[in-house]
Amino acid sequence: MKICGKDIKVRGRLIRIAGLAADTYEFLEDPEAALSALRCSGIRIDLFTFMQRLPQTSPKYSYPMEWDNFAAVPVVSFEHWWTQQVDNKTRNMVRKAEKKSVTLREVPFDDALVQGIWAIYNECPVRQGRRFAHYGKDIETVHKEAGSFLDRSIFVGAFLDGRLIGIAKLLCDETRTQAGLVHIVSMVRHRDKAPTNALVARAVRSCAERGIPYLVYSRFSDGKKQGDALSDFKEHNGFQRVEVPRYYVPLTLAGAAALRLGLHRGFADQIPERVLVTLRRIRNLWYGRRFQTAVS
Repeated sequence: MKICGKDIKVRGRLIRIAGLAADTYEFLEDPEAALSALRCSGIRIDLFTFMQRLPQTSPKYSYPMEWDNFAAVPVVSFEHWWTQQVDNKTRNMVRKAEKKSVTLREVPFDDALVQGIWAIYNECPVRQGRRFAHYGKDIETVHKEAGSFLDRSIFVGAFLDGRLIGIAKLLCDETRTQAGLVHIVSMVRHRDKAPTNALVARAVRSCAERGIPYLVYSRFSDGKKQGDALSDFKEHNGFQRVEVPRYYVPLTLAGAAALRLGLHRGFADQIPERVLVTLRRIRNLWYGRRFQTAVS
């Protein structure tokens, strides 16, 4: 469904929670208009959630809220990022990619790019200790998913001998205030060449060239999750944790009750972090043995 020109996604059965389909990449200009449209839609929605865009970190609205977060790089210039926001380890990784003959450039969305993305997706079934959601997708599905929001997307490719070995898609918000790394992924077999670090560096340059003040890489952390390899990667590449308001607006009595009881949070948030750590370790071992492949 569309509300105020934006796609809305509804999740949950018992408690139905709606939000922007491109949540964290799109933002509401007029939340009250969106809420009025939802109330008149005839579709049962118990809670509606949305968050503020950067750099608006203080609550603007009086709706019930909780703190969410972005992993964000404030972009002044590429030189500032290179000299002031990253450490020697990251600079050496980017230099390694160059020494290994990895080249970076913005690329158009076409059939050649889709074919390259498809090849990266289908290289390895497990990444970061979990089953890779894009593994096994056909070329048509990859084309449809990668081709979303083309009018606001920037594609950066990492190439080795003319072959795509890594891809980053940046999605700019409507005001060009922030660009989100919707997806950044590289071939496991070439991780010794540090293509992912090089992709981040080129993404920062792309933002600087367009005057986009924030590069965002999803959240810095989810819920109670402790630091892991991905959060370490973000930190080394200059991303900072920035707290932003996330609003939860009850549209029914059930939604109001769910909010009071904390039922709007995911199941994993109800489990102690020490238990989740053990479960993740078991998951990683199980996937590693099942697929007997390198895990990135």
